[in-house]
Amino acid sequence: MMNIKSKLKRFWKLLGPGLITGASDDDPSGIATYSQAGAGFGLSTLWTALIAFPLMASIQQMCARIGLVTEQGLTGTLKKHYPKPVLYLMLLFSFPAIVMNIGADIAGMGAVGNLLFPKIEATYFSVVFTVILLILIIYLPYQRIAAILKYLCIVLLVYLIVPFLYHQDWLLILKSTFVPTIHFDKEFMGILVGILGTTISPYLFFWQASMEVEEMKHKKNHLMVNKKIINEMKQDVDFGMSFSGLVMFFIILTTGTVLYQGGVRQIDTVEQAAQALKPLAGNLAYLLFAIGVIGTGLLAIPVLSGSLSYIITETFGWEQGLDKKFHEAKAFYIVIAISLVLGLSLNYIGISPIKALIYTAILYGITAPVLIAIILHVSNNKSVMGRFTNSRTSNILGFLALIIMSLAAAVLIYLQFTT
Repeated sequence: MMNIKSKLKRFWKLLGPGLITGASDDDPSGIATYSQAGAGFGLSTLWTALIAFPLMASIQQMCARIGLVTEQGLTGTLKKHYPKPVLYLMLLFSFPAIVMNIGADIAGMGAVGNLLFPKIEATYFSVVFTVILLILIIYLPYQRIAAILKYLCIVLLVYLIVPFLYHQDWLLILKSTFVPTIHFDKEFMGILVGILGTTISPYLFFWQASMEVEEMKHKKNHLMVNKKIINEMKQDVDFGMSFSGLVMFFIILTTGTVLYQGGVRQIDTVEQAAQALKPLAGNLAYLLFAIGVIGTGLLAIPVLSGSLSYIITETFGWEQGLDKKFHEAKAFYIVIAISLVLGLSLNYIGISPIKALIYTAILYGITAPVLIAIILHVSNNKSVMGRFTNSRTSNILGFLALIIMSLAAAVLIYLQFTT
């Protein structure tokens, strides 16, 4: 028993950037997308969780390896090895996309807070959550923030419980998981694109690389990158991405059975999903779903704002890092503060969370294929990566991700002009 316990402790200690990145992918805006997939199409999109996992894992592993080998974030690598217009183009698309994503998440958390405590307005919750996050990010050292984010990942386990509170047809679930269903109509293709855009998001590429650099700073004696460190990183990323995919699977499963079968076919926000569950699956399912939304928001928003700050500060050569105190990296923390305030302000200037999500999906959809192509190029460049270039498997999965995301971007643009 003690041996198992010590192995689990060692494995938990091994987990870090990969787990946090994977879990933050299931943010309130992601939950809204998965909920609409389940409510609108039943179990027809369950199979996407299996397809998304290897693609996510391969790209995130490349980003992590770039961070470990180059000892700088993805932006720093782009700045050093690529023309400046490429860098500025990424910045141009990333800034509004991430801010709108933050805004949608803050709004979702506020709305769910209002559901749990109806006497308090949603806007008050949004402000309180924003202030709490800002204080924690600025005043806590990196290791403490990493530990909090790591334990917040546990909140996502609530989504693995919810489906078992409702009667399930497990044979249909197995069939829907392993036999892909595709409907060639705008609505279904639109939700597929939405799922891909939510799971393979550019901000995660930047966060993953930067967090690996932060982690290496805290390793004793600043160890040189070796096969052991690379293998540990792979385990961390694989676990994080599989955890993310599992949560996505169970959210689609919950909404695809409870809401779809209950006649609820349109879900635009996370609070609608939580509310719809209440009369159909009971108070416990509703409560767990709502708590999960707040937990994922608290996890994802530091990742979103942090990734944006790393992008901007590395672009302009400013001091950066969650390991630094405010006076040591003022610009880094000011960017985080601005992104949170701008995200919060979207609720007051007439941009609805749903519109923000649509705009975010478009910007992510356009930038993701370009970034994936660059990441593949860097990962295969021996002058940058030395002996840690991509394996054949990594390249196959990476190019598959590039093709699928390029097609998704084309479909996304087509839908915007023909709907």
